[in-house]
Amino acid sequence: MSTWRSLFSYNKYTQIASRAVRQGLKESERVVAEKRAQVGIKVQTWENGVGGEQKFLIPPAAEGAATGAGGKSA
Repeated sequence: MSTWRSLFSYNKYTQIASRAVRQGLKESERVVAEKRAQVGIKVQTWENGVGGEQKFLIPPAAEGAATGAGGKSA
């Protein structure tokens, strides 16, 4: 018997599960959930306890994505 662990990683499993949940939502809620799924990746180098400049590796797709989850800025 094969489980999902032998087929793909946990990250891929959660990606598949979240996509299935979003597809099961009503249209209005699905659109909001799809917007939340858009992410941007920002990196910052730290030296001697001081953070350097923050740079986007993957810029946010929409204006609202710049604040991150829950409306908190990074």
